[in-house]
Amino acid sequence: MSGLIGKKIGMTSIFDENGKNIPCTVIEAGPCIVTQVRTEEVDGYKAVQLGFDDATEKSATKADQGHAKKAGTSVKRKIVEFKGFDKEYKLGDAITVEHFIEGEFVDISGISKGKGFQGVVKRHGFGGVGQATHGQHNRLRAPGSVGAASYPARVFKGIRMAGRMGGDSVKVENLRVLKVVADKNLLVVKGCVPGHKNSYVIIRK
Repeated sequence: MSGLIGKKIGMTSIFDENGKNIPCTVIEAGPCIVTQVRTEEVDGYKAVQLGFDDATEKSATKADQGHAKKAGTSVKRKIVEFKGFDKEYKLGDAITVEHFIEGEFVDISGISKGKGFQGVVKRHGFGGVGQATHGQHNRLRAPGSVGAASYPARVFKGIRMAGRMGGDSVKVENLRVLKVVADKNLLVVKGCVPGHKNSYVIIRK
């Protein structure tokens, strides 16, 4: 699936031709620079490696600097490989947001917001004492009973408990492209995408 690397700007809403208010996410998509071209002869598969968002030379390793120099570009913060481009690209080529067309559907993946250590009510949607379930009766947000009897005398793997929440790789599929603002490299898609503001997202057709 071909695509681009982008940065989540934030959420807003727009009105369609029927006057309906549609929630949408604004993404800065590209321009992405081709930093490497994978071929069947050399690598055993065909793909295009894209770089996005300039990094400083000071923060880059010598290997990164050499890799970028070979492509004739600056060091990039985010590098991702994509397959399925119809067009042939060479090192240093730029792919812009015009790769997408208004009205088409895209899949967007990113790292979800980290929420830290959370209890079972927030993390798994437990009902608490109101429904008097999960083996508890007088503690509002406690998990309740988690183990079995003297046999097997242990807690099974996969039991839903409190723990770290968020910070996972999440993909949202079939988001419709509402607008492509080519002069500002902006992509407006319907609905929400994973991640906090200014986080990197991967947009695939």
